[in-house]
Amino acid sequence: MTSRLLMIEDDSRLAQMVVEYLGQSGFEVTHAADGEQGLEQLQLLQPELVILDLMMPGIDGLEVCRRIRALHGDAARVPVIMLTAKGDPMDRVIGLEIGADDYLPKPFEPRELLARVRAVLRRRGEGGGGGNGSVSRTTPVLRFGSLDIDRDARTVQVAGQLCELTSYQFDLLVAMAERAGRVLTRDQIMEAVRGRELEAFDRSIDVHIGRIRNAIEADSKDPKRILTVRGVGYVFAKQQE
Repeated sequence: MTSRLLMIEDDSRLAQMVVEYLGQSGFEVTHAADGEQGLEQLQLLQPELVILDLMMPGIDGLEVCRRIRALHGDAARVPVIMLTAKGDPMDRVIGLEIGADDYLPKPFEPRELLARVRAVLRRRGEGGGGGNGSVSRTTPVLRFGSLDIDRDARTVQVAGQLCELTSYQFDLLVAMAERAGRVLTRDQIMEAVRGRELEAFDRSIDVHIGRIRNAIEADSKDPKRILTVRGVGYVFAKQQE
């Protein structure tokens, strides 16, 4: 089945190149030339993934991403790969903080974008692997106190209240929850979700975990579910309220 993608990009030559390249790889790509048109196409097409340029006239990519995450239902959870000019670290951090699943600095090789697209879609379609002493692979819902993680429905609830996470953040949470009680390095967490290759000094994992904490912790500044192990990484607590 062909995956539908939406590219929101004001550079028409770059967009045409991406549309043709990804089209040759079996994707159906629709191009929107600005943020307003992109948001309209998002509602009409219901794409599996959005490729979103950061720097655009009018509504920029950050605001488009915010508006996507503010929608309701599946539209709010569509994976977003953000294109950032020159790979500015602050652009990456801000983009991840507002809900982008991944980023790719310009200029980029089309095959690298293809790899990122496939990786994000693969993560979205998988239920995760691994496990811990109290949860089997076949158990669809992971329960830790008032926290419920439904791997089949790809939803997270705390005390019955739905938590909004991006596709990538959901996969990170599942990867840690399936390994509850184990201290994991950042590399181990990234490997568990089979994401993109790590870049030197890449702190995006910390940004994503910060977003997850904002969603599932009663107090993100004093977390009880995802704990930091200084100098090592993180541990997902087995015993939770």
